[in-house]
Amino acid sequence: MQRIVFSILALVAAISLNAQTKYSHYYTNLPCAVEQVKEVVIPEYTVTLTDFGAVGDGKTDCSEAFAAALEHLKKQGGGHLVVPNGTWLTGPIKLISNFDLHLESQATILFSTNKELYVQKNDSLRDGSKKCNACVYGSKLENVAITGYGTLDGQGFYWRPIKQKKVSEDVWNEALGMGGITQADGNSKKWLIWYPFNLDKKLNVPNIASDAIIQEKMRPHLVNITDSKNVLVEHVHLLNSPKFHLVPTRVQNLIIDGVNIRCPHWAQNGDAMDPGNIQVALIVNCNISCGDDGICMKGGVGEKGVAAGPQRDFLICNDTVYRAHGGFVIGSEFSGGMQRLVVKDCRFEGTDIGCRFKSAPGRGGWCEDIYCYDIIMKDIVESAFLISSGYADKGAGVSATDSDNKEAFFPDWSNITFRNITCIGSKQAVDIQGLKGKPVHKILFDNVTIIGNKNGIKMEWAEDITFDNCNINPKPMPVQEYKKCKNVLYNGVDPDAAE
Repeated sequence: MQRIVFSILALVAAISLNAQTKYSHYYTNLPCAVEQVKEVVIPEYTVTLTDFGAVGDGKTDCSEAFAAALEHLKKQGGGHLVVPNGTWLTGPIKLISNFDLHLESQATILFSTNKELYVQKNDSLRDGSKKCNACVYGSKLENVAITGYGTLDGQGFYWRPIKQKKVSEDVWNEALGMGGITQADGNSKKWLIWYPFNLDKKLNVPNIASDAIIQEKMRPHLVNITDSKNVLVEHVHLLNSPKFHLVPTRVQNLIIDGVNIRCPHWAQNGDAMDPGNIQVALIVNCNISCGDDGICMKGGVGEKGVAAGPQRDFLICNDTVYRAHGGFVIGSEFSGGMQRLVVKDCRFEGTDIGCRFKSAPGRGGWCEDIYCYDIIMKDIVESAFLISSGYADKGAGVSATDSDNKEAFFPDWSNITFRNITCIGSKQAVDIQGLKGKPVHKILFDNVTIIGNKNGIKMEWAEDITFDNCNINPKPMPVQEYKKCKNVLYNGVDPDAAE
């Protein structure tokens, strides 16, 4: 019943949004009705950061100048804060409503490595840690934007653990030269993990926890906007986040346009964008190379995810993802559900996985009207397509989470269409792994070509999987492993009946 109500409301809203906007042309000829985003409007009043005493030399702390500028704009009812060309060192920036943080093309906001500036003043959590504010953050806002062609640099090297097996000798030696501590990477006797804990005192980077593992859990995101309406992130460059780069959560009407995101491919938890429980969104013209997932859909864990509502009415197009664990990703948590997600005209090149759908009992949800089409993939390291119901979410040096309710919230991967997709080069073509009693089902691959792959199609606990007009190596029947599956057709042939 909840899904039906959401569907009716969204369709009514879509019909009512016939007025043309600068984004309307993206919504033509879609495979399902997707509610359109509305433009974000900011008051015209404008001030410049230097009006409040800031110095853009990369050394002078501009935290007070940012705070004064925001307080001034708040009293004026909002407006634009222009950050001029230069390098502006600061602690975290707390956003306000009716506000645009506008960075000129040669402007860099460089976030301080003084970790104490980010620690929230709330009570300690059970493990002794505290939460940290993101470098740019805000909650319960309306009409907020981050625009311009400048850069937000989170200086993540001072926050992130580094796995020795992922980096060059030069990077590893640079980390060791900063001090820090090392420990074994799992049970490995060969590889280590480096933590930026007890760094060289000359760096003036204080610890904010009693040990390295607790401090690792406190890493802040670069941009985190929650429980808000009408959010625009446009053209900016997001670099080197301590953790995820762009994390809008429980936002209504979100636009991400022309954003560039970069961090090293080995950056631990270096996700590019992780929108969660968003209602109505557009992600277009973005360019990504990062250390974890590229464009990742989140939907909350368990009852909290359900309460926040589904991730719905998403249009993702004209985006390019290079190095990343996944190009387009759902999960691992999506208990609130995924509804009317359309991904089209994208390119994934050099990603570990092209389309990566991952979850596990305790954090799964439902899917409805998921369409991925007109996509080019190239040089995919692992699988072109992965759908997994047994994903284990781990942090660096810690075990998989054991707090989820494993008896509920099973992943229901269904109602997903992959159409007009070409992949040139991958280790595995398709990998589908469901669960006993909870199979992956109702998946359509239509006009999908995968060549230059080492392995074909691997499936376990899957039902109603259709490959229609597909060209997947090896030929003629690319099904490599086929366990506990039924109602599977590859170009009209049941793999059980193939010789």
